[in-house]
Amino acid sequence: MVTTEIADKIKRLEEKYAAMGQDMSSYLDGLIYADFLTYWDYIQLDVLLNLQHPRTPIPDENIFIIYHQITELYFKLSLQAIEQICTAPVLTVDIFRTQIKRINNYFRNLINSFEIMVDGMDKDQFLQFRMALLPASGFQSGQFRKIEICSTELVNLVYEPQRETLRSAETATILENIYWRSGATELATGKKTLTLRQFELKYMDEFLLLATRYKAYNMQARYKQLKAEEQAELIPLLKEYDLNINVRWPLMHYKSAVRYLNRKPEDIAATGGTNWQQYLPPKHKRIVFFPEVWTEEEMNNWGKIAFE
Repeated sequence: MVTTEIADKIKRLEEKYAAMGQDMSSYLDGLIYADFLTYWDYIQLDVLLNLQHPRTPIPDENIFIIYHQITELYFKLSLQAIEQICTAPVLTVDIFRTQIKRINNYFRNLINSFEIMVDGMDKDQFLQFRMALLPASGFQSGQFRKIEICSTELVNLVYEPQRETLRSAETATILENIYWRSGATELATGKKTLTLRQFELKYMDEFLLLATRYKAYNMQARYKQLKAEEQAELIPLLKEYDLNINVRWPLMHYKSAVRYLNRKPEDIAATGGTNWQQYLPPKHKRIVFFPEVWTEEEMNNWGKIAFE
């Protein structure tokens, strides 16, 4: 029996397909013969569960791979939320609040789950399989670098002594001096590691395009476009965002590095040869996306108070 409600929906479907120059009847035929959707097909479960390809037979390498894959999926969600803030035709405080809350939730989950990396692997197993990963490194996460680039004025991503000098420089020049490039240098010579050379070859052109695109539309720039009372409403969320990405997240990596790479009398280099002792501690680089929301005292104590 065709009810009034069903008849109304059929009419709306006819109008929808007519507007596209399509025949609704053909689409209905497709529905008749189409299989019912399943959970495993919808999320591509079989593909997902076969994306782990360990380089060794050591069991805990699978933990290492899966956790990093989960991390990259959270980064993808974060970039989607950032894009909605930065590209909103008419940015409202509600849009900003909704999306930054989402990102804070993503990073809160990542930070809280990092114990999987800190204590969730056998140390001896890690030190065995890590040698098969050279020169790959978590340093090479292009998505995380994109989050940084889209979050703030690019000059905020260079070390403090260089910022005033570079503030009026071209985007390409600032990018050449971005802080993380010094984090993947050979410990003995200061030369670029293969890890860094690979990373730059794959991503630097893409990073330049992104930085150019977001120069006037990064999250910090869009925040400044809001009214003063709207900005004040967002400050607690911006502070959490800054702490999550620039303090808590690197501190969790540092904690993991100490657990697996700290060995007396000397420290072990990370898998990509990065100088993690200098690169990971937030107080050493003091990268801040929204310096305008922090007091001078808070900036001077950057990285000392991570979990409030």
